[in-house]
Amino acid sequence: MSDSHPGDGGAGDRVYVPDDDHAFPAERLNDVLAFLDEDPEVQAYLEAQNVNPVDRLGYNDHGAKHVEIVRNRALCLYDLLKAGGVEFHAGQQGLDEADEAVVVALAATLHDIGHVVHRDDHAYWSIPLASDVLDRILPEFYGTVDAVRMRAEVLHAILCHHTAEDPLTGEAGVIRIADGLDMERGRSRIPYEEGSRGINTISSQAIDRVSLHPGDGVPVRVEIEMRNAAGVYQVDNLLKAKLRDSGLEEHVSIVALNTGGEGDQLVERIEL
Repeated sequence: MSDSHPGDGGAGDRVYVPDDDHAFPAERLNDVLAFLDEDPEVQAYLEAQNVNPVDRLGYNDHGAKHVEIVRNRALCLYDLLKAGGVEFHAGQQGLDEADEAVVVALAATLHDIGHVVHRDDHAYWSIPLASDVLDRILPEFYGTVDAVRMRAEVLHAILCHHTAEDPLTGEAGVIRIADGLDMERGRSRIPYEEGSRGINTISSQAIDRVSLHPGDGVPVRVEIEMRNAAGVYQVDNLLKAKLRDSGLEEHVSIVALNTGGEGDQLVERIEL
């Protein structure tokens, strides 16, 4: 896990790098990641799932870039939590420790696939579509029994990125939080440049940077830099809702700083 990403921010931005040392066995994950990145069906879905939210509704990005950011942050979040001794739950299905990260990666990749049907209730539409994709992909890496169990864990994590459903596993909690961590200015770039000025795009424009670090007393500290108080909506309304009932609340701290300008500021610091 590298602490920098050329072109995507400064030092402190954590990026999952397959060849780095990790707090978990990563070989199986790395094989799956390579497969996903070359799979034409998965890549086609990542493009197609952006049409309804962005092109037709003027909403924030939910396509390939969003998935890339969510998957990266999910894996980095999982890595920090593992290093901090947090237990995950794929083993309850008789799966290996190495499968925890695979569940995280597959769920992060497919969590928004339901947008090809509709933005509304997309988490529920994602379940049958992702199940079809998993039916094809999982036999490449697992026998029948383990593929069934992996499918169950991945679909649970996909469903629970929606705040109406409570995660029952740490893997699902990671996906829920990571989905909320894609909040920087780039998230709203497409609709903002095309003229959309809804609260989601305006508040995203206020967020300059999100970075993950080992915490003080908890495994993970999320640091958010915002340029004005509009970013409060992203932190207090959206991310707070993702963290609440994730099952990981006691392991993750969030600090948001208003770094924009001098003088009177409505909000200087938020801690969750």
